[in-house]
Amino acid sequence: MGRINGQNLKKTIDYLRRNGVGSTLCAVRERLQGEGEAYAYQPPSPKELERQRTRRWEEKVRFTVLVPAYRTPEPYFRQMVRSVLDQTYPCFTLLVADAGGGLEEICREFGDHRIRYQRLEGNRGIAENTNAGLALAEGEYTALLDHDDMLAPDALYEMASAVCRERGQEREPWMLYSDEDKCDGEGKRFYEPNRKADFDPELLMTNNYICHLTALRTSLARELLLRGEYDGAQDYDLFLRAAQAIRQRGGAVCHIPRVLYHWRCHEGSTAANPRSKAYAYEAGRRALQDYIDRQGWRARAVDLPHRGFYRVEYQGGLFRERPEIAAVGGRVLDRRGRIIGGMMDGQGRTLFRGLPDGYSGPMHRAALTQSAQALDIRCLELREECRELWQEISGFPYEADPQTGLLAWRSLPADTDYRELSLRLSRELAARGCTLLWDPQRKERV
Repeated sequence: MGRINGQNLKKTIDYLRRNGVGSTLCAVRERLQGEGEAYAYQPPSPKELERQRTRRWEEKVRFTVLVPAYRTPEPYFRQMVRSVLDQTYPCFTLLVADAGGGLEEICREFGDHRIRYQRLEGNRGIAENTNAGLALAEGEYTALLDHDDMLAPDALYEMASAVCRERGQEREPWMLYSDEDKCDGEGKRFYEPNRKADFDPELLMTNNYICHLTALRTSLARELLLRGEYDGAQDYDLFLRAAQAIRQRGGAVCHIPRVLYHWRCHEGSTAANPRSKAYAYEAGRRALQDYIDRQGWRARAVDLPHRGFYRVEYQGGLFRERPEIAAVGGRVLDRRGRIIGGMMDGQGRTLFRGLPDGYSGPMHRAALTQSAQALDIRCLELREECRELWQEISGFPYEADPQTGLLAWRSLPADTDYRELSLRLSRELAARGCTLLWDPQRKERV
């Protein structure tokens, strides 16, 4: 977004203090040039909402919408409650775990039996307040909702539909999450849609991209609980641990590519003022380090220039610590310093094509380490055990550049189809169950 306002100015000053003039000028230039998509949130039509309300469900999935509240401004709280009661899916309970008091009468005013109010004995922090609510949750899934945010009217409908769809394909969803956007303090203007990636544990180690709206199997949430030592990033810590537990149990994490959650921005919220909760980003890095340590990796979590984004640096070497990773790729840049290759989709299309080096792209995705469907051989390092496969596919022995350690692609014949060869190698590695990793800090100019 290229708008200049007080909110963006605060973020720019904070960035300057941490990263210096050069990086800040690059970030500002990207922001001013990148207007992003023209966006206006469009709720489902009245006809579609009515269709959802009258749908007959063969399987009814029950949700508890858990809201830990503490001194919530009354207008925000009323809007939040109304957004839940207006859901087109009927099988839910709104559970308000109130640590500050004063909200019980408002809940009664709505006169809806689906609201359950619980006054907590004092404020014990967001994690413990949420855990107190989890102990009372009755639904099969618990959806986490902040006390000043709002749900789209079809949020739970889409969640329930996804559960039924996944089960119909013999997959058991343990965690579901949706796209989101932001809204102003009045809850009337919506902007900055966050179109999220499908579940990627590598990307999750760079930031809490899952965020809102998230629903977890209640049994799993109760087993793991939120940890108070990570307050501010307690949900990130929970999602990291949940993702690990789900993988171990063969369950599924389901992404719903629809904006179902409106994150309210007001003074004091992390979304509007990154310095207002700087502790949250430090807590996020500690949560990631805890996750790394539990994997047994010799590695450390470090901050990236943008707040709340991280990188894992492997002290023992990536391939040594991560035997499941077969290849690591990076950015392929032209002479002007723009991306022309690197991470590709399954059809060979280059992601972030044309983006100048130093730019981070929408939601900073271009600056984050993540899984890849395919990698460009012109900026590629292959695990030693996989180099024989390279020779089988290409017909040439694997040679590494002595300075960079990357595949010496320039020694290949001039008529080599780099895209096709990249796809063939990537597909064969994926078929063998290997992980391909894209590291944007690795670069090759052509």
